[in-house]
Order: sequence, then C-alpha cells, then structure tokens
Amino acid sequence: MDLSDIIAEYVVSVEEVDDKVYAEAKRRVLDSVAIALASRDSPPAKIIESMSDLYPGNTPTLGNFSTTPDFASFYNTLLIRYLDFNDTYLGLEPLHPSDMIGGLLAVSPEVKGEDIIRAIAVGYDVGVNLCDTTSLRKKGYDHVNFLEIATASALSNLLRLDRNKVKNAISLSIIPHVALRETRSGKLSMWKAGAAAEAVRNAVFVTLLAKSGFTAPELPFSGVFGFSSIVARDMDLSKFRPDGRGILRTMIKKYPVEYHAQAAVEAAAGLEYHGEIRKVLVETYEAGKTILADSREKWRPQNKETADHSLPFIVAVSLIRKDFWLDSYSLIREHTLEKLMDLIEVVERDDYTSVYPKELPTKITVITDKGEFSKEVKIPRGHYANPMSDEELEKKASRLGLSKKQIELIKNFDTIKVREFVRGLKEV
Repeated sequence: MDLSDIIAEYVVSVEEVDDKVYAEAKRRVLDSVAIALASRDSPPAKIIESMSDLYPGNTPTLGNFSTTPDFASFYNTLLIRYLDFNDTYLGLEPLHPSDMIGGLLAVSPEVKGEDIIRAIAVGYDVGVNLCDTTSLRKKGYDHVNFLEIATASALSNLLRLDRNKVKNAISLSIIPHVALRETRSGKLSMWKAGAAAEAVRNAVFVTLLAKSGFTAPELPFSGVFGFSSIVARDMDLSKFRPDGRGILRTMIKKYPVEYHAQAAVEAAAGLEYHGEIRKVLVETYEAGKTILADSREKWRPQNKETADHSLPFIVAVSLIRKDFWLDSYSLIREHTLEKLMDLIEVVERDDYTSVYPKELPTKITVITDKGEFSKEVKIPRGHYANPMSDEELEKKASRLGLSKKQIELIKNFDTIKVREFVRGLKEV
C-alpha cells in the first residue's frame, strides 16, 4: 500500500476534532493572522500585491485585493511566513504547519471557520507525522515538501473529497513539486518565505484539479520513481501514526526568530554580566548549529531573511537589548553589533543533541574582563512542554498591531463565514 492510500484513508475519516485540539487550532488562527497582518508592508508582500492585477478574481485575501484562489493562497501564506514568527514542529524534519492556513482561507470563502478548524487539525496531523518519518534537510530537500502534502490533505478534508480524489490531490502535490534545501543555505533571500507560499499555492491548485476529476500517478511514494524511492528511501512509515492530536506537539514562537534560536534569545536576554566582553560561547544542538551558524554569512547577515536565521546576530542583539522584536532587524550591518558578533563562537554539544527535540537546550556564556557569566534555557516559552498562555498569545497579537476588536473577531472565527471574517478584519 502506498503512503498516499494511508493518508487518504485518514483524511476522509475525520469528521470532528476533540475540544483541546479545536481550541489549539483557534489559537493558531489568532497567531497566524496577527503575523500576517503585520507583514503586509514587507517588501516581498508589496511585490506580490503589485502583481495582483494579473490574476483577477473574487477570492478575498488578507491584504487589500481579491484574486484567484491559488494567487490568494500564495499571498496569504507569504504574509504568515515572512516574519519567521509563526508556529513550528521539530521532528526528524522541521515544519511550520500554520503556513497552510493561508491556503485554507483562500479556497472556500463561504464555509464557516469551524470547517477550517477541522481541516487545520487534519493538515497539522499529516504534516507532523510526515516529519517523524525522515529528515529531508539532511538530504538536501526542503521541509515544504511535507507542507504541500499536509496542505493538500487539509484542503481535501475541507472540500469533503472522496478517498480517490484525496489520493490524487496528494500525488499531484508532491510529484511535480519537489523543493530543494538551497532555499535555506548560506545567504537567504525572499524565497525563504516564498517557498512555503509556493508549496501552499501548489497544493491549492492541484487539490482543485483533483476535486474536478483530474487523475494522478497511483504510487507517488512507493513507485519506481516515487518520493520514497528517490528522495527519502529511509522513510519509516511505522512512524506515520496520525491520531488527530498532532497540533498539540507543535510550538508557538515568543520571538520573531527561527525556532532553534528561541532558547538563545531567552538565555541571552536574561543573562546578567559585568565588564567588557571578550568572548561569547553559544552551546547548542546539531540543528541549531547547522541551520543558524552554518556559514560566514550568518556572522555578517545583510538582510532580514538571513538575520532571523543567524545565531550570532540574534544572540548579540539579545545581549544588548535584553529583548528581541521586529525592530531588532534595523541593527543589520550596525558596526558595534558586528564587532560583538565577531566575539561569538557557536558549538554543538552532543548531550544537547541527544535530547532534541523534546528539549531545545541552549547555553550562553559571556566571558568578560570581570569573569564568566552563563545562563542555560532547556525548554523555551512557547514549546508544547512550556506553552504560552492565551493571555500571552493575545499580548503577542496586540504587540504585532492587532486591535482589541480584531482579536475578539478572531477568537470568534469558528462561528463566521470566511468571507465575512476576512472582510471584518479590515473593518474593525
């Protein structure tokens, strides 16, 4: 049996979700929409908005225009992903599962939010379980390959496709759209957010194709040239065990940096030291070092995309400001900060790697002319083992610019049709 058969069987089986999952999915809508609305003036969002006349349609977006479903999904997802502030899953492969919400909001504007909530639960479950089967990044492939499968699964549930159509949607999502990890190597570009947007756009388009009867290769994973035959031969399908609760193993970000730097911000911001800094030692686990300190570009980030994946930049800012927020990126190329970054060394600790991802331990040691000062954080705030409260999440949304009325609207998302919800965000 091909993995697409297993996924399709699961997707069509889900009719409702339990209360805890339902509540968590609503929290992710609040988090994702707040981040998206804060991203609308970003350079890549403006580029996409300027192209909207090429794609006339009546699907509302989280911006100020309507367009086609696939273009709306690209734009919405770009907004959610650009700030690198939305949620994360860390298994053998990482994922930002809330990226799919941008597509779900673009496909069926007349459904109520409660239907989107159910689809979110399905998509998260498929996505995180795929991430437990194999590592893509170590093979040179990007995590958005799993995102587009998960999104196609969520969309298929939302649209109530039958089992064969779900299987076709999954096959069409992955076979033509295998994404390379070069997106996240060295100096990063706008495509860091664009890769997720394109994956969700692909999933939207092919799911609508499948809904209309378009067929696909029958063995997208196990075929002679299938995904698990060519890309990920070590996929362990015994680890694919969707149970409807995958979202409860994902994590929300407290700070607008890549998740492997969340503990680093907490440690550096909370570290009290005295004297003139001579050296800063950052001890972390394998993923933290290989993703956030993999090249010289991470010690000299020239743009936001690279800086939010740079441990030296993030630690230096957090030591100086005792916080890290969106305005921290204004310090890119600042001379004093670069001098401090040159004093930072990043090393992997085997004992830290061995407990990842149940813990994300990071230790910052500042060596000055007055002595050594250290702080360790094992589980950052927002991790599923140390979750942010509803009040903290609303504070984050408020700091991102949402009004109290917008927050209340989002909290009632499940009772409102998507079209009315999107319109309401702009009216309050």
